[in-house]
Amino acid sequence: MELSLVVVLVIGLALFFDFTNGFHDTANAMATPIATGALKPKLAVALAAVLNLVGAFLSTEVAKTISGGLIREGDGGVLITPEMIFAGLIGAIVWNMITWLLGLPSSSSHALFGGLIGAAVVGVGFHAIDAGVLLSKIVLPAFFAPVIAGVIAFIATKLAYRVAGRGSLEGYKRGQIFTSSLVALAHGTNDAQKTMGVITLTLIATGAQAAGTGPEFWVIATCALAIALGTYTGGWRIIRTLGTGITQVTPPQGFAAEASTTATILASSHLGFALSTTQVASGSVIGSGLGRDRKAVRWRVAGRIAMAWLITLPASACVAGLAELVARMGTIGIVLDALAGVGLILTMYLISRRNAVGHENVNLRPVPVSPVPEANIVEEAR
Repeated sequence: MELSLVVVLVIGLALFFDFTNGFHDTANAMATPIATGALKPKLAVALAAVLNLVGAFLSTEVAKTISGGLIREGDGGVLITPEMIFAGLIGAIVWNMITWLLGLPSSSSHALFGGLIGAAVVGVGFHAIDAGVLLSKIVLPAFFAPVIAGVIAFIATKLAYRVAGRGSLEGYKRGQIFTSSLVALAHGTNDAQKTMGVITLTLIATGAQAAGTGPEFWVIATCALAIALGTYTGGWRIIRTLGTGITQVTPPQGFAAEASTTATILASSHLGFALSTTQVASGSVIGSGLGRDRKAVRWRVAGRIAMAWLITLPASACVAGLAELVARMGTIGIVLDALAGVGLILTMYLISRRNAVGHENVNLRPVPVSPVPEANIVEEAR
């Protein structure tokens, strides 16, 4: 199988997105056990990395939604080109890095969908998008999944407190190790597949793979490894927000939130729904906070997270659309896109060092001396 330079660049960029997805979404599984002390921070991210790796091999239904559903096929194959996919990935990665810098648990999945949609619309037109798949497999799950997970977490938290009482709650910490592990496994079954779908879509678009087929083994293996490595780096800024910013998580809450997150993600993966594990996890944390006491939820922080959810897809679509306009210049356009993307990523990384968050201070709430808004979010949780 011969691959052009553009296709190789797209595959490399897709794997980098997979890496950012890993560290961006580590919080989904491990924020609450880290916050309650059920797991040490470094051990937690290592465990999540291994289970993400394993989970990526368990299903390919979500990958097929992306590679054979979201983007329509024309007479000559899928309507999207590798150059458009490249632009879409630029939009997704840039938005992931922005929300990571701000410590906001936004959706890597919707950033990816937004990027692909924005690039395809600018490059081909609105008819390139299958509205039915977009609505049924992406948009509707985005609204209903967090609500369902939140309701389940609310009920589970009520039951957990009733069973255990408010005295001895240490037993739930051990339970959190099990439930957080299930979340990490479920995350691998859903999120790693999205990059598999992008690479498969690229191969189909260039004729290197037959339309309607699923990801090949080498695609599954490399995507699994990329998301596992990203997870191991730990998304400490987002772990801090999800673990202590929305509500002060107790062991029963953490247990209930993780159990509801797992159930929702696994059910959606089975049905091929490409939902956001971040939205599900955040909805579960809010639901568990309400299950303990409605005043326990910090609604200002939750509101900022909800706002990030709403603008993720259109924001990444706009960035990708701009990148696609530049990419139309040919090779020079691809190079300019790549340089601009690298420049933005390095700039955000350097800004993040002014207020570094790592495993040693992830549960601390510092005084907001940094210009980065994430520090203010954490301070408001005090």
